[in-house]
This record gives sequence, C-alpha cells and structure tokens, in this order.
Amino acid sequence: MLGSYNLLRAASTLDDEGSEMILEQISQPEDLRGLSQKQLTVLCEEIRTFLVDTVQKNGGHLGSNLGIVELTIALHRVLDSPNDAILFDTGHQAYVHKILTGRRKEFDNLRKAGHLAGYPSRAESNHDWIENSHASTALAYAHGLATADAAQNKNKLSRRIVAVIGDGSLTGGMAFEGLNNLGHAKSKVTIIYNDNGRSYAPTVSLLSESLVKIRSNPTYMKRQQRLERFASRIPLVGGLWLKSIEASKAAVRETLEPENFFEPLGVRYMGPFDGHDIVSLEAAIKNADQFDGPVVLHVQTKKGLGYEPAENDEVKNMHDLSAMKPGSYTEAFSKSIVELAAKHNNVVAITAAMPDSTGLLPFGEKFGDRLIDVGIAEQHGVTAAAGMAMGGLRPVVAVYSTFLSRAFDQTNLDVGLHGQPVIFCLDRAGITGDDGPSHHGIVDLVLLSKIPGMTIFCPSSYQELQKMLHDAYDISTGPVAIRWPKTPAPHISPDETGTGIKAKQIRKGSNICLIGIGKMLGAAQEAASLLAADGIEATVWDPRCVKPLDAALLEDASRHKLVFTIEDGLANGGIGSVIAQKLTGKSETHVLGIPTEFIPHGKADAILADLGLDGAGVAATVKSLL
Repeated sequence: MLGSYNLLRAASTLDDEGSEMILEQISQPEDLRGLSQKQLTVLCEEIRTFLVDTVQKNGGHLGSNLGIVELTIALHRVLDSPNDAILFDTGHQAYVHKILTGRRKEFDNLRKAGHLAGYPSRAESNHDWIENSHASTALAYAHGLATADAAQNKNKLSRRIVAVIGDGSLTGGMAFEGLNNLGHAKSKVTIIYNDNGRSYAPTVSLLSESLVKIRSNPTYMKRQQRLERFASRIPLVGGLWLKSIEASKAAVRETLEPENFFEPLGVRYMGPFDGHDIVSLEAAIKNADQFDGPVVLHVQTKKGLGYEPAENDEVKNMHDLSAMKPGSYTEAFSKSIVELAAKHNNVVAITAAMPDSTGLLPFGEKFGDRLIDVGIAEQHGVTAAAGMAMGGLRPVVAVYSTFLSRAFDQTNLDVGLHGQPVIFCLDRAGITGDDGPSHHGIVDLVLLSKIPGMTIFCPSSYQELQKMLHDAYDISTGPVAIRWPKTPAPHISPDETGTGIKAKQIRKGSNICLIGIGKMLGAAQEAASLLAADGIEATVWDPRCVKPLDAALLEDASRHKLVFTIEDGLANGGIGSVIAQKLTGKSETHVLGIPTEFIPHGKADAILADLGLDGAGVAATVKSLL
C-alpha cells in the first residue's frame, strides 16, 4: 500500500515544469498564502506521504495527523502564527503544524533523544504555545489567554486565539468547564471542534451522538443550506461585512437555531463544515472572527485519511504505532484480567478512551457489557469506580500512570477515604521513552504511597504481574495499585513468583543490600554480578509489594551497613525514601531514583542509563560510596 501511495505522489506532486515538490518550498506559514487551490491539493498529498514515510520509520501518531492536514493548512493561511495563538488539544495532532512552521527537515529524527518531540514543544518553536499531551485542557488555556489579552489591551485584543480540540478531547470534564467559562466571560475565542468521531478508539460521548442527529435532521440541513446561500452573498471586505454586521448576526442566529449543546452555554455554534475543504474552512475561520464572544466551528474530518491501512483500522485508525507487543507487561495484564473476570463475575474494567493501548480489547470481546469506557475523563472514571465498588462490583481501572495523576484527588478521597477495593492498573509507569516529559510515569509511587490503606504492587516480570492481579482481587479492605513499565517484561517460571504481599530475596551477600523495585530489579541483579567480579557481595531483594513493605525485607536490610534502593520513579518522596526512614539508625540507606525535573524524550533504557540507573550505573555508585 505504501508503494502505491508513493507512486501517486510521484505522479501528482510536480507542476507542469517538473519543479521541486511544493512541500519543500514551505518553510513558514507565510509560504502557504500564495498557493493556488491546485497547489494546495498537491501539498496535502505530499504532506500525507511525508507523514506515512516518517511515522512508519520512527513511530508516533499517524491517523490523527493524516486527518487534520487541510484544517491545519487553512488555519495557517488565515491566522498570523505565532502572534495568533493556535492551541492543539491534544498535541498528538500537531505534526502538520510542526511541518508548516519550519520543522519538516527535523522529522527524520522525530521522537529521538535530543531532537524533534512528538508533541508541541515551546523549546522547539515560538509557534508552540502549549506543550499539550494531556487532553481537554486547551479551552482553559484559551480562556486564560483571552482574559490576559483583554486586561492588558483594554479589551482590544492583540491576537486571535484558536483552540483546536477533538480526537476525543471534548469528552473530558475540563473541556466542559472551559466551555462554560468561555461562554460566561464572552471570551473572544474560536474553538475548532475537530470531529473525527474518535479518540484512541471510537469516542464515547452523547455529545457526538447529538451532533450526528443535528446534522442528519432535514430541518437543520435546510437551515444550513440557507445560511450558506446567505453567507455567499455577503463577502468580507477589509474584515467588515458589506451589509450591517448586526443584521448579519441576527440572520446567523435565526438560521442556526437548532437546540444543541453549545448555545445554552453562551458559545455560538457554526457548522458542520467539511474538514477536508480548505476553501470552506478558510471562510469559516474568517467569519468566526466577526462575532463577539466564543464561537465553535464544528469541523468533520476523517482520521487516517489518504492512507488505506489507517482508514481501515477500525480500532485506532493507526492513532499510535506503538501497539501492545507480545511478551509485554501489557499483554500479561490483558490475558490475566480475562482469566480473573471469567472466575469472578463482579469484575468490571474501566478505561478512559484507551481500551486498546491498555490491553482491554480482549476483555471487551469476551465481556462487552463489563467494559466501561468513560471517554477521556479519568477523574470521573475513578469516582465512578468508587461507586461501583460500593455497589458490590470489583472495578479494575486501567490507565497510563501519567494520566492517573489527573485523578489523584479522586483516588485519594473518593476511593481511599471510603476504603473502596478499586484495583488500579497503571501501564507506562516509570520512564516511558519517546513521548517525553508528559508521559513519563514518575510521580505515581510518590502520590499513591501517601494514600492511607493503599496497597502497591510493583511486578518485576510477566508472571509476577499476572499473579499480583489475582492477589489484588483478594484484598478487599481498600484500594490496590499495580504499576508496570512500557519496556519488555522479563519472564520467569510460574513457580518462581512470590506470594501475596511478601517480598522475595533473589540473592544473598554479606557486604551490601540492593533493593530493586519493579523493573529496577534487573538493574540490581546486573549490578550485583558486576560487583561480585570485584569481590563485593550483594544481597538483592525484589520487594514485590512496596506498600506495605514486608517486615522480613526490612529486617534483613538492617543487617547490612549499606543499603541501596533503586526505583524508576521520583527519588524524592518515593519508596526508597520510605525504606530509608524505616532503616534510620540501623543502616546507611542511599536512594537511587529519578531526579525531580522534567525528563526529555528518548529511549527508556538509555534515559535510565544516563541517570545512572542501569546495572553499570548502580555498580559505579556503590563502588564510589565504598
């Protein structure tokens, strides 16, 4: 398929004189404004081919960017970026924006350490206003920017503020809060609702369903046609209507009368518009600026457009090419939760719009009525889980570690305070790698360890994770968390797994004690082998459960003069800090972990090595302190 796509490019992207590709002539948004409609069509084809070639090589988000090509071009032809603020929510749909703002040549190194980030980055370009990978936040940013601009310019705005939301981000609670406040404040913001009906998977939202009903209603469609005829007779000249602007507003209000979601909030609704028609998109973006207050432009796009494998991917439209891999921790969870649900009919699984990435699709195929997708709404999902547990169910909340931090208050007070037996399964814990600082799951151990009654498991292998999920079900006195990394899972025989909340001694030595938490057990074992070659014998422990800590582990560690804890979470306030406190006055404890800073993107194991958290680094630290 890719070959045929490239043939299409070769046949269609040269002009009559056989000049260079149009894409190669675009180094800044201003370069778009002189292009003809024919050239724009060719440019869209070139961008899609470029995206397919680049993302297939380096990984990343493909489908969402294939679907937003025309919309991004239209935005940059109308707006004056970076003075005008374009806020992408979520940032995984900003690749085309990066290409058009002078970063095309850097895409060969997309998501590689020290090079182009997979999300907007303020350090890369002043065209990137926000570094947005957590969804549903752009409307709050827009409200804040509009408020600041109005205050500093005596209500004469110095820039246009456009928030591009969609790809599921309108299912998050913050988006609704933002809409409410924008409407109340009458903030002059243009909201582009990029409606592709999906997020990571098909979007869960009655709002999406209601918009489908609106645009399929014959009465609405007739009104929409009248509006289009009306608008075509009133062209813009110098930014002003030829007819009275007040008369135009009245006509638009009369035409767009269907009861829908946005208008009662004080947000004008316009659309739907064809998200792949640059001409109509440009007109809509220009016209939105003529209204006082917030305006939603409902833009319909097709995720994965132009690349057949992405269009035909029913689940994700090739949203993210880093799929669940055989032998991974995610696969271990995926298989184990199906087994658990088959054994216990009160087990339900909750996902925040990510059933595929968290490994829940096999569960959904077998227990469809027990898989609950709340959309990109982690806070609601966690509190709903508390309610389900109160009603006798055993909810398993499957979420990326970094996204659970959005719902810490709910985890603490709605689940923890109420002592509800919710099981949190945290994928992508620790250093995750290519997606950068917003995706590293390095705060979960710090946060969750402070919740009274919380039990925390850290599996060090594929089989340990599966055992721990079943053990977590047996704990009914409060919440349980199991956290695992994105990197491959070591495999052990089932009879080597631990039991319950007990720790497991891996190696016995007389000089020092190494405690490797979860994935970091591998670094502890490697360090012990390296140290043994230098005559330093190390005891190695796999704590398995880090809250509560096994008394046998603490007692044995206290017999060693030097103890080293190793974790792939923040060192300050993490599990090592707890162990150090418990060993005060008994052993000298050194806490090895992630520094309190935002860690850039790169390969996970390479980042850990740079931080001295691989076997060689741990061994070097030990020798330096001996």
